[in-house]
Order: sequence, then structure tokens, then C-alpha cells
Amino acid sequence: MLAATRASRQRRRPAPGPTLRDAGGAAGVCPMRAADRGPERDAVLRDFLDKGAVRSGLLGEPYQQLWSDLAGALSGGKRFRPALLVGVYRAHGGTDEHLAATVAAGVELLHTAFVIHDDVIDGDQTRRGLPNVSGAAAGRARAAGVDEAHANAYAQTAGILAGDLALVGAVRTISQCGAESATVSRVLDLVDQAVHASAAGELADVGLSVGIGSATIGEVLTMAELKTAVYSFVLPLQAGAVLAGSPEPVVDRLGDLGRLVGIAFQLQDDVLGVFGDEEQTGKSCLTDLREAKQTPLIAHARTTRQWPLIAPFHGNADLTQEQADRACALLEECGSRQFIEDLAHSYLGAALAIADEVGLPREFLGWVSTLTTGLLRSAA
Repeated sequence: MLAATRASRQRRRPAPGPTLRDAGGAAGVCPMRAADRGPERDAVLRDFLDKGAVRSGLLGEPYQQLWSDLAGALSGGKRFRPALLVGVYRAHGGTDEHLAATVAAGVELLHTAFVIHDDVIDGDQTRRGLPNVSGAAAGRARAAGVDEAHANAYAQTAGILAGDLALVGAVRTISQCGAESATVSRVLDLVDQAVHASAAGELADVGLSVGIGSATIGEVLTMAELKTAVYSFVLPLQAGAVLAGSPEPVVDRLGDLGRLVGIAFQLQDDVLGVFGDEEQTGKSCLTDLREAKQTPLIAHARTTRQWPLIAPFHGNADLTQEQADRACALLEECGSRQFIEDLAHSYLGAALAIADEVGLPREFLGWVSTLTTGLLRSAA
């Protein structure tokens, strides 16, 4: 019975309305894929890490290890934020590939900073099954004979410091990109807005989880926009356009597009956080329920008659897989999963209209789909 329940949770369902793959054709192919100057971007990141490694060599072994952990956090990943920036830059006539790659590297550093800090806030010491910056530091502390409480304190310290280093590195990298001063200033304004928005969204996320606020669907969607959509989509889309010299009305509309796509992305990510396959998502399907995450999925479920049955599972730190399967079944029965997936599709449809308006190729969003491994894929 339990196996059947899991299969039901992860079954593939037809997606109503437009999807990112629909926008880009069967394969989501986009000419701008070639615009992601990966080698140049990675060369900028390597230069940042190499210079930091030289400095770390003068500051003792613990700091050398911290810098090495930061380098590990910067490795891998989809790199879709830098690719978005470079893709929009090229789509709007930009030709200085090194310039775009440098700013794209700064955006990736910013993302890394947020990921490291987010793990500290959530108390996570692993990412995709491997020790993250905090986890690596905790492991070294335990190996040195430090007790668990102090090892965790050391882990938090390492995560905070590594995130700070990446954040400063992001601003420094962008400020030295070589563009005209007015352009650099405009891009840094966008970065500043993204940092403020992400901080506000993270604070709201934790606040809702501990019972501050009403956790309505509207509040939760605003939190998702601030925490994820602004820095992951609005920033790279607008920065790419600014670097290409696009007029402000176009930059503004790209901001609207980024918010819509970013919220759709977060909505589906929340569904995957509960219904997804851990081997594919890299995240336990128990985490959001155990930590009482106030996602749109949960906000909708609160408005249904099944909520009294779901509530005991939400925030249960000892939640078992069998209990999680029961919670998932109830979330499907009350219509919350379908509601959130439909809402994601509606945001995407509005984003497609703006893409047409600002002259982005329709296959652009299909390309975004491949970069994010299928934004609106079913949790299978």
C-alpha cells in the first residue's frame, strides 16, 4: 500500500495551459543557448577563487579550508541565472561577451552567497547529499573532538562567513566589469534591490514559519517573489538588458516578466519540495513538512476542509515517510496541488505575453525551461 501511495504522489499528470517547453518548441531549443559564455564566466570565477586562495594562504589553515569549501560551493549547478543574463544581453544587441560574462559571474557569486546563507538559516549541513560549507566545517570540528553543540556553532560561523565572502565578491566582480560608470551604477542598483528583496523575503519566510503573520496565499506569494523571483529572474533579465543599452521601459517590462516566471518557478519548486523524487530534486520530501514551511501549497490547504487532517503533519519534526505519504495524499485530495500547479501555469501565460511585447523570441522561455530542468514539469 505504501509503495502504491508513493507511486501516486510521483505520477506524471498532463499540464494544462502553456508551459515553458511549449514556448520553445518540442526541444526548447534557442539560438541564445550559445550566448551563455560558460568558459569566460568560469574563468572570471576561477580568477576570483585563485586570488582568494593566495590571500587565504597567509591567514592560516582554518581559513584556507573555508575558502576551499567556498570554491566547492561555486562548482557545478545549472548556472541558469548567468545564462539568462547573457541570453538577454545578446537578444538585445549586446556584443561585448567578456563584459556580459563578467557580470554573469557576479550574479552567480550572489546566488552562491544566498544559498550558503539559506542553508545556515535552515540549519542544513548537506546539499544534494554532500556536506555543504557548514557541513564540511562541522565535520572538521567533530574530527577534532569538538562536541556536537560547538561543532554546530562552528558550522554556522563558517556558513555565515563564506556567504559574506561570496556576497562581497559578487559586488566587487560586477563593479570591475569594465562597463561605463553609469551602466555599472545602474547594474549595482539592480543588485542592491535584489539583496534587499531577498533579505526581506527570507525574513518573511522564517517569520511565517514561526507564526509571525497570517500565512495567507497572498502573503506567501509575496514572500516567494521577494525571496526568489527578484534575484533569480528579475536581476539577470534586467541586468542583461541594461548592459545592452536597452531603454528603461524595456528594462521595466523585463522586470515584470522576471517576477512572473520567478513566482511560477517557486510555485512548482514548492510542489516538488513535497511531492518530488529526492534523487532528482536533491532535497528530502520531508523537509518542508517537518520545518513547517509556509508555502503556497500549505496556504491553500489551510482554506480547505481537510486542513484539520493535514495540520498534525505540518511542523512535526519527527515526521516519518509513511506520515508524509499520508499528508501528500490529503494535499492532493483537497485540491491544493492542482491549484498551485494551475496557478503556476497562469503566471507563465502572462510571462509569455510580456516576452512577445518586449521582442524576446518566443523560444526564449523554452530555453529557460531547459536551463531550469523543466520549470513546470510534473513531480515525477
